[in-house]
Amino acid sequence: MEIKELQSLKNRFDIVGNDATLNRALEIASGVAPTDLTVLIIGESGVGKESLPKIIHQFSRRKNGKYFTLNCGAIPEGTIDSELFGHEKGAFTGANEMRKGYFEETDGGTLFLDEIGELPLSSQAKLLRVLQDGEFIRVGGNKVLKTDVRVVAATNVDLAYAVQRGKFRADLYYRLNAVTIKMPSLRERPEDIPLLFRKFAADFSEKYGVCKISLQPDAVKLLQEYRWPGNIRQLKNVAETISALESSKISATSTRCEISASTLQQYIPKDGMSLPSVSVHEEGFSASEKEAMIRMVYQLRQEVDYLKGLISAGTAPEQQNAIFSPNPALGNSAAGGAASDAPVINIESPAAHDADDAEWQDTEKQDLSISASKVNLIKQALERCGGNRKAAAMQLGISERTLYRKIKDLNLDEK
Repeated sequence: MEIKELQSLKNRFDIVGNDATLNRALEIASGVAPTDLTVLIIGESGVGKESLPKIIHQFSRRKNGKYFTLNCGAIPEGTIDSELFGHEKGAFTGANEMRKGYFEETDGGTLFLDEIGELPLSSQAKLLRVLQDGEFIRVGGNKVLKTDVRVVAATNVDLAYAVQRGKFRADLYYRLNAVTIKMPSLRERPEDIPLLFRKFAADFSEKYGVCKISLQPDAVKLLQEYRWPGNIRQLKNVAETISALESSKISATSTRCEISASTLQQYIPKDGMSLPSVSVHEEGFSASEKEAMIRMVYQLRQEVDYLKGLISAGTAPEQQNAIFSPNPALGNSAAGGAASDAPVINIESPAAHDADDAEWQDTEKQDLSISASKVNLIKQALERCGGNRKAAAMQLGISERTLYRKIKDLNLDEK
């Protein structure tokens, strides 16, 4: 793609940066757009993966069709099938009328499935059927319906590893992985960081009529040296916070406010922290909370050590066959066979447990104390968040779906 064409594409979709990896991602997206190939976008949270599906849709033959986005990680497990495939009247409590799902509504268009790695296994089999045959059944129905939808998926987790742990279907992974596009993290494109900061500061200045923030050379250096675990989303928050607190109203004599490194340092989170410092709770963490967090870190360390051991040992093909137990029908399924013919792959190792559930496991001798710790930890998180389960899940470092499951398993709804 010519430089002018690439810059025109960036301007159209409000993309800032000149990094080679970013440019390559944009070239692949525009190049694959005219086809109907399924695209998988990988990258950390906050890197701007949502821009690529829009490019793919606008440069495809479906550009006049509908475009929808669905975050698979934000929908409770019990309702995801209804959202995707719709439901018939009376299919479940509260289903007072028939409702079309995203696949039915998007017929002839493009559907962007974000956080595809959070999709439950039962829904994965149904998604595979839609991708292969264009067929689905509404929840509570028995009639096979047809749809023509181009799917673009995105994930911030390693789906290949999820397949090994039995948390993601291998046949679906290969079906989604027709074309893979990687969006680079912000720390992988340091030269773009000042450009993005300048854009966010300029947008804020224009919107609220305050002086535009500019950075001194030492502040630019500090900005580029920080790791930005929250990527572009975090950088935008920092730029807007500085603009709001350090800038003044535009006047005839002042339209710009220059920031030094010492001033910027106040808004950059300390090393090891993913978010700016906030007041958590007056009483701090309880003993049970500290114990649970230490246990989580210890279990994560065990999994990392186990994986390091596998890499160091250089597992041979015979050993891999002993560790992984793929079904012989897998090859047929990956090539287009029926989704129901290919069970998921399971791995018999300490690293096989679900990343969320691993945080809650311990030995049988500690079951009683661990159970009490779980209850206390969840209750205190919910109290701090005023009963908001999504916010509580973020504080606990687990997905909202896992929190709902733990509340149910521990009978916290009744308590």
